Amino acid sequence: MDTRALHKFTSGLYVVSTQAGETVSACLINTGLQLTSAPLQVQAVVNKQNYTEGIIEQSGHFALTLVSEKADMPYIGRFGFRTSRDFDKFDGVTVERTILGDPYTPDNAVAVLACEVVGTLDVGTHMIFVGEVKDAAVLSDDPHMTYGYYHTVLKGKTPPKASAYVPEG
Repeated sequence: MDTRALHKFTSGLYVVSTQAGETVSACLINTGLQLTSAPLQVQAVVNKQNYTEGIIEQSGHFALTLVSEKADMPYIGRFGFRTSRDFDKFDGVTVERTILGDPYTPDNAVAVLACEVVGTLDVGTHMIFVGEVKDAAVLSDDPHMTYGYYHTVLKGKTPPKASAYVPEG
């Protein structure tokens, strides 16, 4: 099987973030997608090993921020290659909150959606969260960073916990 075929899928980069009580968590994903228009629903797919996945389950809501092409590798590393379990991903950046109370940074962001979890689907290694959009805002006119841009321009790699990770073979 030529697993390079799966690299042809188009997707973007997103930061999904949430807060349950005093616990704040965020991670980078490449699986945000609009599902329906009435009601307006999106999906966020998060690896069950990610700390953020459990915090979304506790809170029942999340912010989905579309990452700008202006984001650099330190920004992506902050949200994508460290865990919220022991690192405050929002320390040192501008922090705003959605109407549901979830933190997000407008830095390097195109738009943000405030979502209430209305459904989940366990798909093995990952959990699909279906979020009903309660509010949305455009934050810049920058292009949204695609996963292709991340790989070809920034030379980023797909980590093993990403839903797009497929071992070579």
